[in-house]
Amino acid sequence: MDLMDPLHALEEAIHANDDTRAEEAALRVGALGDAALPLLRTWLQSPDRDYRWWAIRALAAAGTPEAVAALTAALEDSDPDVRACAVVGLAGLRAPEAVDALVARLADPSAYVARLAADALAQIGTPAVPALIAALEKGDVATRAGAARALWAIRPEEAIPALCAALDDPSALVSYYAEDALEQMGVGMVFFAP
Repeated sequence: MDLMDPLHALEEAIHANDDTRAEEAALRVGALGDAALPLLRTWLQSPDRDYRWWAIRALAAAGTPEAVAALTAALEDSDPDVRACAVVGLAGLRAPEAVDALVARLADPSAYVARLAADALAQIGTPAVPALIAALEKGDVATRAGAARALWAIRPEEAIPALCAALDDPSALVSYYAEDALEQMGVGMVFFAP
């Protein structure tokens, strides 16, 4: 397959505002792997957010280490929809190398991106736990809330001390997720023999 065929198809779909065709073309571009990266990196610098968004979608479909690095860098994009696409792409790839960058997005100016980042970290699971514990203990309110929510979903035993400490957090959201996670893990439950 000629490298330019799926890239041209994607560009034509973007210009036509045809998301169905663009999705099909992005998947074909992703199947090219690292061969498409030079052009996709150029698109990531485009002033047109649609080019950046679809470049990220194609990178997520590629899923190579180089594509993951480009997705991680795209978490700094100025457009929240583009950042959201990068977060979703990294979540789908369960990329542990993106954990620190995703933790930073827990305090994203867009509440939507921040929530997606917490979901992505929960999908990454165990590799994200040390960074989530640190964020729960030392982050700002938004970061602590996102970390507590992700830990609530993962429920790792090593987070029990941090979750217990978070029960006294001044944020009701942080303490809610901490309490519910501990309850789901059976921490603090007392069982009486009949």
